[in-house]
Amino acid sequence: MTTPDLTPLAGHAVRHPRPDDHLPVLAVLDSWWGGLGGAEGSRQRALLLPKLMFQHFTGSSFLVTADERIVAFLIGFLSPSRPDESYIHFVGVDPGERGQGLGAALYERFFAYSRAHGRTTVRAITSPVNRASHAFHTRLGFVTEPGPKEVDGLPVQPDYDGPGLDRLSFRKDL
Repeated sequence: MTTPDLTPLAGHAVRHPRPDDHLPVLAVLDSWWGGLGGAEGSRQRALLLPKLMFQHFTGSSFLVTADERIVAFLIGFLSPSRPDESYIHFVGVDPGERGQGLGAALYERFFAYSRAHGRTTVRAITSPVNRASHAFHTRLGFVTEPGPKEVDGLPVQPDYDGPGLDRLSFRKDL
């Protein structure tokens, strides 16, 4: 099987995340998301990134560091239930590093990894209030999937991550 591309990005080291990266990644989420959603938003982000993501999905995920400081990450996996699909679960880029193409480069590496493993579709989600994420995914060629509800003109999947946790659902055909 093909392994992911771990060559440096923008002069930064790229590696697979490890279990001991779990708490350092959680520690940067609130500042990277600008405190979005307050204490409840912080709790939701932490719940979306349990340690198991850093134990069982490392081979298909990426972590970017600069001088041992985490500057970006992508947690993704090949779907075990849908053999044509892969899924990008959570991505973050340090605000000081945005605009340099790190996020897009991580997605492109994940797309290449997915293609190499016979996947033809990549899925991802975001919160309806995260307009920057919606714009980013759209620029990368993702389509927002139809939903039974609309929020600010965007189709939403109600209760996707639990009661009251609506999400935009994206699909990209490779």
